[in-house]
Amino acid sequence: MSPIAATFRSLPPLAGIFAALLALPAGGEGAAQHRAEREAMLRTIERHARSATETLGRGQIDPAVLRVMGEVPRHAFVPANVQGQAYDDRPLPIGYGQTISQPFIVALMTDMAAVGPQDVVLEVGTGSGYQAAVLSRLAGEVVSIERYRTLAEAARARLAAIGCGNVEVMTGDGWAGVAARAPFDRIMVTAAAETLPQTLLDQLADGGIMVLPLGRHQQSQHIVKLTKSQTGLVHEDLIPVRFVPLMLGEAQEL
Repeated sequence: MSPIAATFRSLPPLAGIFAALLALPAGGEGAAQHRAEREAMLRTIERHARSATETLGRGQIDPAVLRVMGEVPRHAFVPANVQGQAYDDRPLPIGYGQTISQPFIVALMTDMAAVGPQDVVLEVGTGSGYQAAVLSRLAGEVVSIERYRTLAEAARARLAAIGCGNVEVMTGDGWAGVAARAPFDRIMVTAAAETLPQTLLDQLADGGIMVLPLGRHQQSQHIVKLTKSQTGLVHEDLIPVRFVPLMLGEAQEL
């Protein structure tokens, strides 16, 4: 049996989530076209979760995660030239060799982090800001660190535009984390590390959860969930993935 089989939850269907989407206001992020696209995105996520039941040990993403993904305007977090593909279930380029993750992966990693309303979350790798926007609607506070200044500035503006007032975007070395704000209840890393980042683990609170892609670049990687306790780490391998690498050091841009 999969080591995470015990975490399987029989969760309610998405009907209520879709009803909530239909109730969104007609303008802005609730515009009919994007509302329909988000609804289709959620159905695709649900389908992937069902198909991964045997290997993942669970059959559905937490409805709270799906609810917020149905609210966040993903099209606002991608470049103009790919906005028409914003709700496709695949990663998209955002510049500097970086990507916005596939919606199912965003949903899965957010679900596995089990973020609560009092949690302070560290996100390593702000990218476009989309994952931070999703986390912001579940957490008490999100601190997000990005090594590319241009991406950080753009993400900061996007997050402010949709009212994510509980997100602070910083520029710096993701491997170093943000020691001055530690400990964090949850840490999510959105780029692949070849080895466990001990500095980040040191910034994780007792009882905290870290979710990250782990594995060699251009080779097999897995999403890993780590739960920290006084006796050590509980390590769970989830599904195979392919992420951009977690780079060491802060990038300097012109």
